[in-house]
Amino acid sequence: MTTTTPSVQLVSDLVARIPEFRAAYDSHVFTQGGVLPHIFFWDVVQDTVRSFLGDIGEERAAVDWRRTLDFLEEQSCRGDLGIDDVIVTSFLGDLPHPHEPGHAIVQQLGPVMAARFLRIRPRG
Repeated sequence: MTTTTPSVQLVSDLVARIPEFRAAYDSHVFTQGGVLPHIFFWDVVQDTVRSFLGDIGEERAAVDWRRTLDFLEEQSCRGDLGIDDVIVTSFLGDLPHPHEPGHAIVQQLGPVMAARFLRIRPRG
């Protein structure tokens, strides 16, 4: 019997809720030989910030940044350490810095993620 870790389940739930991430997921699984949540979330950050900036590429379906932030806020409220580790380390930690385009997305974070972001990057 295979047990799915909370972080792998987070990725599966994200792709189920926001199917626009399916192409990135399929590419990730093919390249990595399985689901590596922290690595996959690099694509999640990039696609979410591009969507926020209105920089929609044609290579993949456009992701709605609001839906992504809403989903991650819901997941952050669960208090599961495996989920929190991925969201904090590989999503919040990889958001643009103040001097980078798209940093204003930080102002759109829900209260749980905003508090965690402030803890890991108090200067933005």
